[in-house]
Order: sequence, then structure tokens, then C-alpha cells
Amino acid sequence: MNTGRGRAPVLTLDTLVRLKRGPAGASAPAAEPVHRLTVPDGMTAPLGCDAVSVPAHLGPLLMPRLPRVGCVFADAARWWWLVPADSDYALEWPAPAQYSMGATVPDSTRLPGLIHRPDGTLPYTPPIPLYLALCRLTGTTPIWSRPISA
Repeated sequence: MNTGRGRAPVLTLDTLVRLKRGPAGASAPAAEPVHRLTVPDGMTAPLGCDAVSVPAHLGPLLMPRLPRVGCVFADAARWWWLVPADSDYALEWPAPAQYSMGATVPDSTRLPGLIHRPDGTLPYTPPIPLYLALCRLTGTTPIWSRPISA
């Protein structure tokens, strides 16, 4: 915020992290229309929304492993979980999972359908249990359990 006294706006660490993590070429117009998963009516996303997707065959295996499931979308190819924005910070989501900032659905002509809506007003699946369940299913060691190399 400019106070009118010639001072530059103050940038917090959160602002700087978000600027650095923004999509590359964000100012360039997109060649394809961008589809974004939306929060259902009556729900709010105070932390912003990103999404984690997995191939469709893993979706039914993940659901019973999660203590709380937020909004889940699916199509024939992938299942998508809404998570709070920046849930990839300091995490390497295991392949074949894909992390999508802004809950965008790449390479799609239409949005996946909502297949699970939680009770309450928050659309999020907690990211750490989702990450751990994905690690378990894919045989990946969580990032914090890996040996440190010098």
C-alpha cells in the first residue's frame, strides 16, 4: 500500500513466496481455455484452492485411507482432490500424482464432475493425510523420511 509519502509497498514473506511460485508466463494469454475446479455453492475456501489429481484407478483406493475427504472431482482418466493453496510447499507429491495450482484442469475439454462433497462449508481434503496415503499406495518414501545427502 502506498502511503503517499513516496514509500514502496511492503511485501511480506508470504507475498514473495506466492510471487515466486506463480505460474510461469502468467501474463501471457493462454492458448487453450483454462478450466478450474470450483467450490460448490454454500462452501467457502478461505485458504484458496489447489488440487491434487491421480489416475482414476487410484481414486477408489485412496478414499478409505483418508480420515476426512473434501471435495473430490472425477472423470474417466483422473480423480481430483481440493486442497488448500500452497499444499505443495516443501512436498514432492509422488508420481503419478499431479499438483495443480489454482485447481486448474489441464488438457481437458470439460470439467470433471463432483463425486464427493463433505458435510460443512470447507471443501478441503487435508493435504498431509492425502500425501501420506499417496506415498503408501505408490511405494514412495515421504520427503521427510528420506536420507539426507551431503
